[in-house]
Amino acid sequence: MYEALLNKEKKIAVIGLGYVGLPLALELAKHFSVIGFDINEERVRLMQQGIDPSEELEASAFHNKDIVYTFTAEDLKEAHFYIVAVPTPVDKHKVPNLTPVLSASKTVGKVLKKGDYVIFESTVYPGCTEEDCLPILEQESGLQLGDDFKLGYSPERINPGDKARTIDKILKIVSGSDQGALKEISNVYGQIISAGIYEAPTIKVAEAAKVIENAQRDLNISFVNELSIIFDKMDIDTHEVLKAAGTKWNFLKFSPGLVGGHCIGVDPYYLTHKAKQLGYDPQVILSGRRINDYMPAHIAKRLVQMMIQKGKNPSSTKVLIKGITFKENVADIRNSKVADLAQELMQYSVNVHITDPYASPNEVAKEYKLVLIDNESNNYDAVVVAVNHQEYKGLDFEYYKSIMNSNPILMDLKAIYEPPVNDNQLVYWRL
Repeated sequence: MYEALLNKEKKIAVIGLGYVGLPLALELAKHFSVIGFDINEERVRLMQQGIDPSEELEASAFHNKDIVYTFTAEDLKEAHFYIVAVPTPVDKHKVPNLTPVLSASKTVGKVLKKGDYVIFESTVYPGCTEEDCLPILEQESGLQLGDDFKLGYSPERINPGDKARTIDKILKIVSGSDQGALKEISNVYGQIISAGIYEAPTIKVAEAAKVIENAQRDLNISFVNELSIIFDKMDIDTHEVLKAAGTKWNFLKFSPGLVGGHCIGVDPYYLTHKAKQLGYDPQVILSGRRINDYMPAHIAKRLVQMMIQKGKNPSSTKVLIKGITFKENVADIRNSKVADLAQELMQYSVNVHITDPYASPNEVAKEYKLVLIDNESNNYDAVVVAVNHQEYKGLDFEYYKSIMNSNPILMDLKAIYEPPVNDNQLVYWRL
């Protein structure tokens, strides 16, 4: 398979052209003939014009690539090596929503041929590829794994907004349904990944490795978030504590904050879902999730308390939130906990304004029913700097005081600024 792909006798299809699929498809298209497929016709039209709908890639990334973009499933029949990179979200009850990955399996199954390969990159719980996706592939194609086609799993490790650790510079885990499949899959990815390939012994090991990467980070952040709640009650600066503790060689450096996005705040639920299916009720993982999910409510409550202490009636206050994307310097608003913070403040009847230099106003309105304002006012009771966008780092306390009225409160959730010294006008607070 690898040689045929390299000689462009066969084609690779990437199903799902979002934050993961598009960079992968373009990297592959430097060496192979690629079909990029997405069900969103509007997104496909933009990519055909050399525009990344996710605003992650420059126009130059589209140049000189052997790739065709399509929203027509019939076009996938030309491919022989299928990579599925669709979203795997959770629903409002924190239950894994496998609809996108199962639908993609059905789409691929309808065009699957003898000798083809199917590799999944979407984050799932251990066993999902073989227990949930494989039966659909076999049913739709009438083919059997092993005799007729090969299966693999290679978890994505895309880091949105990271211009240094691009897809080719992140070590890639690969796995296959048998040793032959593993080697072929390893060779294909090895052609584009300069950081190296790690061959996992089984598909389930590769699935499990992906899901615990983010669960581990989630737990570490939940620990420092809980510390920030405790230390705030003691009037101790959490960041100063972490700075002091960080002088020990084996202390892990994590910072408190809102945990949103498509990975850290979602992936642990895939693992806990599978654990519950097997009769085990996870304690530590879900405890960490509860703390991190609670943080927007905690911050909103703390701000309202501070405003009341300053003699402000919450229903008569106006608060500016700067930043709504899930992380700095990206347009990605998926699972934004800043949106949750805004909605929590609104529960107290606070008038909330939101700005963000990267987020799409249309997407914010569609996803969260929130409005992004174009121009800031100059009479806020408090400002919450929720995301450490580059544009915010050069701002100073005089600027913040200039857009607030008497008894101003500044909440610096990402600790962008050092606490003000000898400033009795401004109340500064950070996690």
